[in-house]
Amino acid sequence: MYLPNFRLDSQLAVVTGATKGIGRAIALSYAQSGADVIIIARNKEDLESTKNEIEAYGQRVWSVQADVNQYQLITEEVDKLRAGRPIDIWVNNAGMNIRSLAENVTEEEWETIVSTNMKSAFFLAQYAAKTMKEVKRGKIINISSVGGHTALRTGVVYAMTKSSLIQMTKNLALEWGPYQINVNAIGPWYFETALTEQLLKNEDYVADILDRTPLKRIGKLEEITGAAVFLASEAGNYMTGQTLFVDGGMTIYGF
Repeated sequence: MYLPNFRLDSQLAVVTGATKGIGRAIALSYAQSGADVIIIARNKEDLESTKNEIEAYGQRVWSVQADVNQYQLITEEVDKLRAGRPIDIWVNNAGMNIRSLAENVTEEEWETIVSTNMKSAFFLAQYAAKTMKEVKRGKIINISSVGGHTALRTGVVYAMTKSSLIQMTKNLALEWGPYQINVNAIGPWYFETALTEQLLKNEDYVADILDRTPLKRIGKLEEITGAAVFLASEAGNYMTGQTLFVDGGMTIYGF
């Protein structure tokens, strides 16, 4: 049988930052693929809206209203919601950026970006792995960035955290591989999201992006979900420690 199985029927997926942009697209794609989903985000209204969309696909969905740095709250709530059910898929998607030049970065900016992008991903992956080790299976997916692979003109702290996610992915894959836990990452370039909406209204900015992108266009959200479903499904069972760059070729082209 050489046709890979991309379905996620009867699986439980947890997605952080799940109500906007890439996180929302991934959560919806998992529901379309047959998974039940626990969505985590800060905004109550956004959680309710995304929850309704997932339910429209006929899947069960639960929400946790929390900042991604509230590890204890998140893990306690997820434990209640899953009620002993194994976590099959955990996606560390929540992240943020402050576009400062290196000489202008404040200690507060540093702490905020590092805590949100890197520290939270580690400790939530740690929690997910503990539950996955009990059943000796699971998929952890970290959302990194092309900024973790190649230099950016601004946002040095953001780039550092995204680079750390790539290395963290490799180390965790090595440590947890004997328990059949796959740890991979996805590295996006520019996609049409609420976070990039204002930037993408600047014609000169977009022209600069396209000049560095071999496919010469901005990504659509449905074009990143294929990688997320692949890594979460049986089709990706023999892949671990890797980062898939979904970037229109940007990382091969450079600056």
